[in-house]
Amino acid sequence: MPIPLTLQPPSQTRPLFRLAWPILLSNCTIPLLGLVDTAVLGHLPDGRYLAAVALGAVVFSFLYWSFGFLRMGTTGLVAQAWGRQDQPALGRLIFQALGLALLLGLALQLLRPFIPFLLSLLDGGAETRQLAAEYITIRLWSAPAVLMQYVVLGVAIGLGRSRVVLVLLILVNGINILLDLWFVLGLGMSSNGVALASLLAEWIAAIAGLFWLLRTCQNLGIQLLQPTADAAAFKRLIKVNSDLFVRTLALLLALAFFTRQGAQQGNEVLAANAVLMQLVMLSSYLLDGFAQAVEARFGAAFARSHQEAVQVFRAGLFLSVVTALLLTLLVWLGGAWLIHRLTDLPEVRQLAESHLPWLWLILPVSLWCYLFDGVFIGATWTDAMRNTLLVSVGGYLLAWWLLQDWGNHGLWAAFLVFNALRGLTLGWVFRKRFHATTPDIPPPHHNY
Repeated sequence: MPIPLTLQPPSQTRPLFRLAWPILLSNCTIPLLGLVDTAVLGHLPDGRYLAAVALGAVVFSFLYWSFGFLRMGTTGLVAQAWGRQDQPALGRLIFQALGLALLLGLALQLLRPFIPFLLSLLDGGAETRQLAAEYITIRLWSAPAVLMQYVVLGVAIGLGRSRVVLVLLILVNGINILLDLWFVLGLGMSSNGVALASLLAEWIAAIAGLFWLLRTCQNLGIQLLQPTADAAAFKRLIKVNSDLFVRTLALLLALAFFTRQGAQQGNEVLAANAVLMQLVMLSSYLLDGFAQAVEARFGAAFARSHQEAVQVFRAGLFLSVVTALLLTLLVWLGGAWLIHRLTDLPEVRQLAESHLPWLWLILPVSLWCYLFDGVFIGATWTDAMRNTLLVSVGGYLLAWWLLQDWGNHGLWAAFLVFNALRGLTLGWVFRKRFHATTPDIPPPHHNY
């Protein structure tokens, strides 16, 4: 029986939206930070600082975002355990995930000597690479804080405590923005000030998140330090996280390739693409808000009832389509205005405006990526997420090779193909797996 793809609001739409709206607002603070970084540095007299942060952010993505599996994997496993009301499993999972995050954060400090080499792979001028290296070196001290935050956010979403996500992300990004403005505009710093602001904000948020997590576990009767270990549970945690690690690494390689190809066309193209990517990220974080709500709802439903899981999917589809269409309309009407708010550099403005039509196509196509990501994380079909992403990256590189004579327009066209392939391949696997694996047992009565 196929799942009906109707745009009529399903019964789960309101519960899903109640869970999603705090995540939506909190996700808005993440690209807002990037917008502030871009705007502050974009108004400095030299474009090197903006280009340096663009390069540094790519390496930062490899060092930190590649461990985003700690958030995603934790969410899916917590949601399923919460759906079963398995308190002992929740305690083991949270403790193991936090320990893994701390160890990985400390291990990342060993990568410091390799930062110049990583930057050399992205091209850019020598002075730009030097500024980017300084930016990364400062931010790397926050690695343990960032990775533990991933686990805290994963637990909060998996338990359906989305307002906690809102508070924590407003805290980290609000502090970050204020320190950004103070260090750069007040103290006259540049890209190093942006990095220092992030470092301080991330540690403050991590401490606050761990305090909330300990209180929540105590209130729910979740025992973190258990007398017996569960090797099977830890093996499953590692399996889920390793699949997501490969998937995330492939995604970051695709984004790094995009940045590198822009850098090879000059600092103006690199900066223009950075400005446009801020608009893409703003839209993606909004769509990802619904996807993260789907992770929690679908994960819990997936552990209980076929019918309930179908309703969650349909609600996520409805909300994602409406949001994507509204975002496309917003970028179509106000994209040029936003570009002018982000930079004063005439060449960068002109280049960015000439590429705006690609965003009108990318936004509605991308909604399927985020929706199915949420479904697959909730179901912990992480092997399929890994495999479909690798296929999509292959199609992306092939499209770029065929369209490279178009210059930067060819690069954006290949990026559109990449997002389309992600949605198509995930959708194909979903239709094959869902009815073969979803249980249909009476759900327990509990509140999210």
